[in-house]
Amino acid sequence: MAHASDLISDNIEAYLKEHEQKDLLRFITCGSVDDGKSTLIGRLLHDSKMIYEDQLAAITQASKTSGTTGEEVDLALLVDGLQSEREQGITIDVAYRFFSTDKRKFIIADTPGHEQYTRNMATGASTASLAIILIDARYGVQTQTRRHSFIADLLGIQHLVVAINKMDLVDFAEQRFHEIVAEYQQVAEKLKARDIRFVPISALKGDNVVNQSEAMPWYDGPALLELLEGVEISRDQNLTDLRLPVQYVNRPNLDFRGYCGTLAAGILRPGQAIQVLPSGKRSTVARIVTQDGDLEVAYPGQAITVTLEDEIDISRGDWLVAETDEVPLANSFEADIVWMHETPMEPGKLYDLKLATRDAAGKVTAIDYQVDVNTLEHRHADDLDLNAIARCHVELTAPVPIDDYRSSPGTGSFIIIDRLTNVTVGAGMIHQLLDSELPYEFREHDSKANVVWNRTSVTQAMREQLNGHEGKCVWFTGLSGAGKSSLANALEVELNRRGYHTMLLDGDNVRHGLCKDLGMSEEDRAENIRRVGEVARLFAEAGIIVITAFISPFRKDRDAARALFGEGNFIEVHVDAPLDVCEERDPKGLYQKAREGKIKDFTGISSPYEVPLKAEVALKSAEYTQQELVAQLVKRVL
Repeated sequence: MAHASDLISDNIEAYLKEHEQKDLLRFITCGSVDDGKSTLIGRLLHDSKMIYEDQLAAITQASKTSGTTGEEVDLALLVDGLQSEREQGITIDVAYRFFSTDKRKFIIADTPGHEQYTRNMATGASTASLAIILIDARYGVQTQTRRHSFIADLLGIQHLVVAINKMDLVDFAEQRFHEIVAEYQQVAEKLKARDIRFVPISALKGDNVVNQSEAMPWYDGPALLELLEGVEISRDQNLTDLRLPVQYVNRPNLDFRGYCGTLAAGILRPGQAIQVLPSGKRSTVARIVTQDGDLEVAYPGQAITVTLEDEIDISRGDWLVAETDEVPLANSFEADIVWMHETPMEPGKLYDLKLATRDAAGKVTAIDYQVDVNTLEHRHADDLDLNAIARCHVELTAPVPIDDYRSSPGTGSFIIIDRLTNVTVGAGMIHQLLDSELPYEFREHDSKANVVWNRTSVTQAMREQLNGHEGKCVWFTGLSGAGKSSLANALEVELNRRGYHTMLLDGDNVRHGLCKDLGMSEEDRAENIRRVGEVARLFAEAGIIVITAFISPFRKDRDAARALFGEGNFIEVHVDAPLDVCEERDPKGLYQKAREGKIKDFTGISSPYEVPLKAEVALKSAEYTQQELVAQLVKRVL
């Protein structure tokens, strides 16, 4: 292999030392099919003298059978290595190539242009700092040009070089170059990339690739390689927010405990105060250990082992961040997801997610919109097919530290794994926390006050998970003396004995406090039941089995209480006993007073009782023992 540096033959160690100190730029080539991406890479490798002689001989021979450049050597064959690629003259897989100049080292990812290989293009762009967008000078901006520009921008690439290729086929026309620049500027208006350059080239002939073109004297800008050598990427890294995801806890002996990982962002030094997420424990960095010895300072991208002054519990997946950093912990966020599998993504299906070094289970709860990568328009989607890109709501089963992808790509991205096959099916970039929305929402209500509904961070499902069972309401109804209070109390005793969290709301007891301002008129009794229903709902939302014992004679009041609960979480229990049995029991002497006219609007005597039409449970309290009735209830409630 020929190379510009004479040190290779004269002093290989000096050459390697010089090579080691060079800056590294990772970039991708992308654009429409047949825009010349592979040819451009071949030209860069050839003209920078980074091709072995046997490689050049091999592609010279292959050009005779698979080449597309006539008598000339087809340099695209350097990266189109698959047989199907050579047969079809297209790029399918992502091909990586390395080359260097005196100023910088480069790793190129040649990505496919076809829409069906969008996932491959996204894979190549995920580690790149710069993208070369190739445009065929004959056809101008194409659908794939917009698609790949959008994906590169979505993945946070800040530097775009728009290389207008095949200028030799339009007679190196300056006007055509400016027409395409103006056309691409309309695409650029929708992108967030802060650095966009334009250069006219001919990859096949080598014009403006490595050396300035004599055929385009009207272009006074730098050649493509000069642009690549000079682009400033050090400022792209986040040096402010310290992020070290722990990948491995190194414990080789009793005297050493180190936490290994790749520094994702920030600058780390011994003596620096840190905190551990999600636990929030604090300590100080003692050493930064590497294979080549301890470091005085570590920068993003370096694989390091950190030891701390204190012995604290840190596991794989935890983050080390600066003591003063405020990193939110959340279990729901918005993210842009690229779907990479033939099986569509289904909202509500549980997947495994890998965020930095942390494993979590989660699901997509909603798809805000899918991006039409051809027009960049937003449209509705119920699921995501292969190569689709969409803004989604993601919910995890536990809170984790969350970063915005654009501020810290290493900790703001994740992959989605199918739990059954263990195959990676998608990749995501976190956009923002869902919790960053307003903590309230406007709901229709009949309150006399001008109020909103305030969201809570702890949900009913989380409370139920903590309690170990669902929250629900068991609503006893029946005539006075039918046995409601006795059965409700016996049921609570049995549930409590079995370890369930319960609360009993008894009709008489509620009248001493919550409803002490209410009388026994029909309106007051309806208000009494309304208040009890609302309180019962709050207990159920706390994950508690709430038991109520009220005559609640009117169906509309009981139906209103039922409407407050989800399906299956309201169990109406009709304690059915004949009126004469209730009067015979009459433990409080109420029936006698009602018949004497001392109590007005007494249910069963001077006020009606509306029997439930569809109660979940009907108990004949005069025909069975209390133990038998409770046994029936337990089967239904649990």
